Amino acid sequence: MDAVSDLDDVSARYDRFAREEAPGRSALYAIWAATVSADTAVAGVLARIPDTHRQPPLVFAVSRMLGAPEEPADAWGAWVPANADLLVAECRARSIQTNEPLRCAALLPALALLHGPLALLEVGASAGLCLYPDRYSYRYRSPDGAVATIDPPAGPSAVVLDSAWSAGAPPTRVPEIVWRSGIDLAPLDAADPEDRAWLTGLIWPGEDGRRERIAAAADIAAADPPRLVRGDATEPGVLTALAASAPADATLVVTTPGVLAHVPRRRRRALIGAAREVGHWITLDAPGLHDGWTTVIDEDSWPRAAFALALDGEVLAAVDPLGASVEWRHGSGTHGR
Repeated sequence: MDAVSDLDDVSARYDRFAREEAPGRSALYAIWAATVSADTAVAGVLARIPDTHRQPPLVFAVSRMLGAPEEPADAWGAWVPANADLLVAECRARSIQTNEPLRCAALLPALALLHGPLALLEVGASAGLCLYPDRYSYRYRSPDGAVATIDPPAGPSAVVLDSAWSAGAPPTRVPEIVWRSGIDLAPLDAADPEDRAWLTGLIWPGEDGRRERIAAAADIAAADPPRLVRGDATEPGVLTALAASAPADATLVVTTPGVLAHVPRRRRRALIGAAREVGHWITLDAPGLHDGWTTVIDEDSWPRAAFALALDGEVLAAVDPLGASVEWRHGSGTHGR
């Protein structure tokens, strides 16, 4: 892609983010994204960043880490050109590692359909916070005001995941998990202060409750660390080798919650194939992201901005990308078969 195309791509990408993704989540990020689409000097700096490292949430998180002014909000537009080299270098070295434990509220209904005990293997695991669905408490809230309460066998957790539920019946229990492992290009240590600071730095300004939830989940992971492997799961044999270390008497489940969007398109199909070859595959993805679905998705009628929750390619529900809501669409909505 040439320089002009890169500039156009950045402007369009950030304009879309300002109009469709940031509103309702972060007023600051909406302003910063609109600045990029309106200011060619700012867009030109971001065009120097490789396209796989210039997603708005990543660039904005790095900006804040480097001390960019957040007030007044429009001051960021002057800060970027003045700190261009530093911003570009740091973005090149970083990746989005959104490790939101609330996603377990979207994963749990799929996990509940499988016979246990389970062995979990997450691709793009970051610090592994989504490898503990059995250690969290859940509160599924129905439109009529009813609340389905699910706690671990040991009792209520310090991490309580609150999610809106519609259609069908929510799960009734947490799964038994006997092995948990993950692979990531740059795995994070939940016990390391710098890694924890980066995790919380990825939270969008204005998203109440996420910092506390991630901190509490990180405490759980730090107390009983999963096996996290540094590597590229899209490389041949890498996922298979890690899967081979799972207990033979457990049901192996590979999860890719929100990670496939960050995998180059040419490698997604191979990764999906490898996941399905070694075990069950559970994913949370935008409906049009890949062709790994066995269910036909009518994108015209699909809820705006919702991801699909799928088990082995079969779409089970329309979910909020971070797990804040689940619209069950599979069978009668019963669980635990």
